[in-house]
Amino acid sequence: MDALSYQRAASIDAAIAAAQQPGAAFIGGGTNLLDLMKGGLAHPVTLIDITRLAPLDQIDALPDGGLRIGALVRNSDAANHTLVRTRYPLLSQALLAGASPQLRNMATVGGNLLQRTRCDYFYDTAFAQCNKRAPGSGCAALGGFNRLHAILGASTQCVAVNPSDMSVALAALDAVVQVRGPNGARAIAFAQFHRLPGERPDLDTTLAPGELITSVDLPPPAFSDHAHYLKLRDRASYAFALVSVAAALQLDGRTVRSVRLALGGVAHKPWRASVAEQHLTGRTLDTATLRAAAAAELAQARPLPGNAFKVELAQRAIVRATLLAAGATGDFA
Repeated sequence: MDALSYQRAASIDAAIAAAQQPGAAFIGGGTNLLDLMKGGLAHPVTLIDITRLAPLDQIDALPDGGLRIGALVRNSDAANHTLVRTRYPLLSQALLAGASPQLRNMATVGGNLLQRTRCDYFYDTAFAQCNKRAPGSGCAALGGFNRLHAILGASTQCVAVNPSDMSVALAALDAVVQVRGPNGARAIAFAQFHRLPGERPDLDTTLAPGELITSVDLPPPAFSDHAHYLKLRDRASYAFALVSVAAALQLDGRTVRSVRLALGGVAHKPWRASVAEQHLTGRTLDTATLRAAAAAELAQARPLPGNAFKVELAQRAIVRATLLAAGATGDFA
């Protein structure tokens, strides 16, 4: 590991000022950053410890009825908070589906948003070809082992996927990421926070250098009665999603008044299934309608030789997650 210095920030402003140093990086739980450092993928010169910044470790109700989750709130604390469990069960379920209890006890909400993609070719520096690690070097996954890789929104530069479960739920819930930096504070709609790879797969988010995530804001709860997070993976725990679905509904009887769907494990960012949402809104919820909506969403998929199975898996997962969110029984067949 490279030599580095350590500073503990006394305030948000002090943390942001310290981050303007060349090679500086914020550290909270460290569950991803330390892995990157040990693997030779991140080389910070200075670590700025933000774990004692009190306003960032709180969960507070907002005046409009929404919820503010501080960036330093631990994943386990967020998942088990009364307001999250009762008003935003989709988020609680997604958080509890991620990693392991030990990691959830350390990982922070802000750090979860900043996870690097978990492509083996990115993490193994023995592979020279990785545009995310070394821009312009190529993408070894395109012609290699790509079972876990993207089927939506990829480019010829990168086919890695975002690993976060929490972010899939936040995408479905239309969260807003609050950040502060040297140029002041700004709010980033969740749909614009993560990037598709395009020509710059080395950039995972739209954060500017030196910006600090301060909180994630949720709108007033509208989907607490009908929500489900479905995660399909190779192991029952401690595994990343092959495909995941965050599904949330507002129903009038069996008519879909409003629906939110987001997919994980299929793209470089949490994938908002807007085509399927449009197909379902205003229609009677049944299996045939769900299958048609899922097929329409996945019509834009561009699978690789090793992950073509994900197309049908994602379609089936959309149907299953939405029926579970609706509390459906055989009557919905």
